Formats: sequence, structure tokens, C-alpha cells
Amino acid sequence: MAQEIPLLRKSAYIFLSLAGMLFSANTPAGEIHIAVASNFSATMRLLAERFEAQSGHRVVLLPGSTGKHFAQIVNGAPFDAFFAADVKRPERLEAEGRIIPGSRFSYAIGKLVLWSPDPELVDGDGAVLESGTFRRLAIANPRLAPYGRAAQQLLESRGIWESLQPRLVRGENISQAFQFVASGNAELGLVALSQLMQSGRPMAGSSWQVPEKLHSPIEQQAVLLSDSAAAFDFMRFVKSEPARAIIRDAGYGIP
Repeated sequence: MAQEIPLLRKSAYIFLSLAGMLFSANTPAGEIHIAVASNFSATMRLLAERFEAQSGHRVVLLPGSTGKHFAQIVNGAPFDAFFAADVKRPERLEAEGRIIPGSRFSYAIGKLVLWSPDPELVDGDGAVLESGTFRRLAIANPRLAPYGRAAQQLLESRGIWESLQPRLVRGENISQAFQFVASGNAELGLVALSQLMQSGRPMAGSSWQVPEKLHSPIEQQAVLLSDSAAAFDFMRFVKSEPARAIIRDAGYGIP
């Protein structure tokens, strides 16, 4: 089963395009370390378990905020691959020559949802945001997390970003924002749809899926950071139809 442990190593070499390549069952078993955005960590565990079962490789997951992962990579963090929650950081890593050339690709489109465990609180248009009938609204930190930036853009588009400042509870990442709501520390929060779909069906409570026109697309990209054969195999697996089906079922759009 996929595990999560502290940082260990980093390398970066020349890359041949992954597009169209088939999974290599003959590659010797190896261990790979993957930095993954918090919103995608549960889905990544499913992907890692499926990959381990069919490949014999071992996957070590290191979930966290995309902003912190980026800073760690720049400072020499030992990841084989980086599954970010945005496009900007993978693009910057590519521009700085820190990734395997040609390895950057989009793997998922995130969906923002206003959610509360209270089945009566969130209406079908998200009007509760303007109603003032709540004390706390949890969001991810806009400076660190793409879902946080999307939340800020939504609130700005509705003209309530400034007025809601005293009520905002900012999580370091989208997982922490979700926990604020699930634990009752905030009555509602702007979270990822995938967090509400972890059992394969929507979580209890009330929710409103935010129209994508109200915020920038939450396009999520991945890059390869080392020339590990196991990492090459994993990236090919993520592009396969069985893996894409897992991602789709988890509440993401497919690029």
C-alpha cells in the first residue's frame, strides 16, 4: 500500500516523450517518491495502489500544499515526480530546467464546491455567502493553494471578499480547509468536489458546485523530476484509461 514518509532525495536528467508509450511490465521493481497536492492525495492513493499491484513498484506519497512543494523542490527536495494543483508551478519548474524535459502534462481539472455538513445551510445558488447566517467560512490559503485562489476569485466576483475577511478561516491547504468544516470549526467552506466524493458518492450535508466561469480553471499538472524507470512507468500509467477513469470517478474533470 502507498505510504507517506519524509523527504529523501532528488535528481533530474534527460527525458524522452511519454506520449503514447505503453506500460513496461519488464522494468525492475523500484521505489518512487511523489509530491502530490493535498486535494488529490486520496485519489493518488487509489492510483498508487493499483499501480503497485500491477507493476511491483513501491510508491511513497508526500501530500501537501502546491506552494510548499514548489519551494521544497527549488531547495533540493528529493521527489521523483510532482503532481501540483495548478499549472504555474510546473511551468516555472520547466522554465528553470528543474524537470525532465517534455514531461509536463495536465492530469485533472479541479472543481470548487461550497459545502456544509448542515443539510439546510447551503442553497442552490450559494446565496448563503451573502446572507450572513454563518460565523466562519473555511478556504485554503490563496497565497499557497490554487483552490484558495479560486475561492478568493469567487468571493471577489460576488463583491463580498472584503466584507467576509473577519469570518474567513484559512487552511494551509485544501485538506485543512475541509477539516475545519468537517470538525465543526467552520459552518461551511469552499472545498474540492473530490473531497466530497471519496466514498464514490456525495458526502452528506448541503453543497453548491461553483460555476467554473466564476474563477480561473483549476487545471492540475504533473512533472517528472528524476529519470527513475519506476517513475517513468507511473507517469505512463496515470495517462492510461483505467487511471483516467479513477480520476474521473473521484470528482475531477479530465483534460
